[in-house]
Amino acid sequence: MHEFNNHSSGSILPHHRLAVYRKALELLAAVRAAQIADTKLRDEASRAAKSVCLNVAEGSGRVSRADKARVYAIARGECVECVAAVEIALAAGDALEGAAQNAVQCGTEVYLMLGALVR
Repeated sequence: MHEFNNHSSGSILPHHRLAVYRKALELLAAVRAAQIADTKLRDEASRAAKSVCLNVAEGSGRVSRADKARVYAIARGECVECVAAVEIALAAGDALEGAAQNAVQCGTEVYLMLGALVR
């Protein structure tokens, strides 16, 4: 995965300043590293991880507190879906154990960070 470091390169985009965006990108990389064998679960986990990243970016660009919270709450739901897909793949023996556990841990951190943004 390509690493983005726009937060230090003078970017004016608001999501580049958010630690949760960087952690969401880590979640996406962790999902890929889990190498989920089941095509449907892999697609679901990947789609949900990408959605977390996109919703965090979208929320950071919203103006009102309520609008930000709404979009961050959507990201949090996608995060839970992503982690569940990885856990299901792991339980079925369709994922690399260490990498899948890393994805679950990363997803847990993203979930907690988003919870703080929703409040």
